[in-house]
Amino acid sequence: MPHRKLIARLQAVVGLSEQDQAKLARMPYKLKTLDNGAYIFRQGDRPKHSIIVISGFLSRQKVVSDRNQISSFYIAGDMPDLHSLHLPVMDHELCSVGTSTVASVPHAYLKEVMNEAPALTQAFWRETLIHASIYREWVENLGARQALGRIAHLLCELATRLELVGLLDNASFHLPFVQQNVADACGLSVVHVNRVVQELRRQGLIEWQHHTVQLLDRAALEEAAEFSRDYLHALESAPSPIVRANAGAGANGAAPRDR
Repeated sequence: MPHRKLIARLQAVVGLSEQDQAKLARMPYKLKTLDNGAYIFRQGDRPKHSIIVISGFLSRQKVVSDRNQISSFYIAGDMPDLHSLHLPVMDHELCSVGTSTVASVPHAYLKEVMNEAPALTQAFWRETLIHASIYREWVENLGARQALGRIAHLLCELATRLELVGLLDNASFHLPFVQQNVADACGLSVVHVNRVVQELRRQGLIEWQHHTVQLLDRAALEEAAEFSRDYLHALESAPSPIVRANAGAGANGAAPRDR
């Protein structure tokens, strides 16, 4: 049920009263399962509903100078298009990476709930600000880090975000990406991505096989990425593995194969 994913996400960020949880539990929605590469919205669309990711991954992307650029990934519990409540025209595309399931909730209901429940308005506003913070970090990642740092940072971020929603299992997580997805997110060629992934494997930091990533040495990977989870804010109460480095943080990881 989509409200459970959303309640769990917002609870992790700000906490919700029983009354606010009840309002979310009553929200109308439609479920849809998407195949790899299926579009939810295209640039220029005027959506009348917002999306909750139930399972899988979505990407925010746009073709710039004949190259596809991914500017965000979204995971279970995320609402990638809350801004469409106030910015009616999509200026990018929202696409499924691998198979995903989403729930669409009418804008009219969300606006009604937010008018009635100031705490929910604050929670949604904070959620939007967190995604803005993630976007800023992506800009800095592309502009300032070398290729190895970019890819390492992406993997650290995904692991941390998935950990929040209970989808990190013993430092291992499902990742249905091919190398082109990583290239589009990190501003690199597929050949360069392949070389970097092999280097991360050679250093004993990750393993990546059959769409499963294992972080073999999470603390060392975070160090290579200059990763700090501070910009994720919702995770501020969780101790970072890099702080626990001396306590022995063993993890598991693996690399993508193009189909």
